[in-house]
Amino acid sequence: MYTLRFCLKSFFLLFLFSCQSQVSNQAPVHIANSLSQELILGAERVSEYVDMLRGKRVGVVANQTSVVKNVHLVDTLLRSGIDVHCVFSPEHGFRGDADAGESVASGKDAATGLPLISLYGKNKKPLAQQLQDLDILVFDIQDVGARFYTYISTLHYVMEAAAEHNKQVLVLDRPNPNGHYVDGPVRQKGYTSFVGMHPIPIVHGMTIAEYALMINGESWLANGVKCDLSVVLSLNYSRTTPYVLPIAPSPNLRTAEAIALYPSLCLFEGTVLSEGRGTDFPFEIFGHPKLPDSIYSYAFTPVAGFGSNYPKLENQLCHGLKLSDQAKGIDALNIEWIIEAYAHYPGQDFFITKNRWFDLLAGGPGLRTQISQGKTAEEIRASWQEDLDAFKHIRSKYLRYD
Repeated sequence: MYTLRFCLKSFFLLFLFSCQSQVSNQAPVHIANSLSQELILGAERVSEYVDMLRGKRVGVVANQTSVVKNVHLVDTLLRSGIDVHCVFSPEHGFRGDADAGESVASGKDAATGLPLISLYGKNKKPLAQQLQDLDILVFDIQDVGARFYTYISTLHYVMEAAAEHNKQVLVLDRPNPNGHYVDGPVRQKGYTSFVGMHPIPIVHGMTIAEYALMINGESWLANGVKCDLSVVLSLNYSRTTPYVLPIAPSPNLRTAEAIALYPSLCLFEGTVLSEGRGTDFPFEIFGHPKLPDSIYSYAFTPVAGFGSNYPKLENQLCHGLKLSDQAKGIDALNIEWIIEAYAHYPGQDFFITKNRWFDLLAGGPGLRTQISQGKTAEEIRASWQEDLDAFKHIRSKYLRYD
């Protein structure tokens, strides 16, 4: 497992949570009584799912975050006598060290000798021949709760392929570090992409298991197919439980601050500005050489390196803002930063319109158009409200935590 500068100390508030809940009939959920107040991740509840896997041919969808008490899930399953046939890896690869957008090659895991099958690049959806020798797929990947973070898109395709080929899916739940709020424009029709598979807002406020239940329940899989889905919930978790990820979920989300700022700063990826890739503070800063240093006093120069082989504005001195100290307590999408940067950028090329990149990240052309028209943040937020309320109503059916 790769090592990063990021070294986060996990902490858990004591919170007694009864997780006896009625589950919609499309997805049986494994829930057990517990009086313990320690946060217990779904993957850590091995006794709740190991019998479900015995005697079956198992494929694991995992990356570097798929850890059970400091032991990788794959190793945990093998030690428990489970017949693991192969591992499917998402964007950034099985070890989490591939650059964003970089093709992830299939191959063989050096530690276990298991075949590694990439689900990023041309092969985003498991193929029939890749599933033919399997009975069940176990999905265990740490999400960060943003629509454009592609692990939920991988989840969609895994569920869809499993449904089409009569395979089971088991999702092991993990907390969402941005699960305490819901915000942003809802993705519009005609803007479906790998960074926006479903009609949800930028910040959806759900755990990965809750999200899987919604995908199934809302018939979002192709042709309305239903996945034979089971989930194992985390215990003693609430949506307001502070959770700092013990392992970086991807190369450029290295700190708790970056993860908190990511939903807001990822929008800068759809502009000519740098979002900090190629620096020590990706998704904690933004900037551009043309922004006035009298207003944007923080200076940085992106360079190629780990997590960013070809950073935007490489080797150019950028003027911008460092936002690390504003990450604590975020409970809404911040669009003021991008509105103000647009106002101070001296050019007409602020948004990346090639391949509709900004619009795909935003979920439609509305945000770009509103910023270009000089709308205020309050006016833009008001335009989201009806769609947000409708989404929250749908979302409420699938929530399994307070």
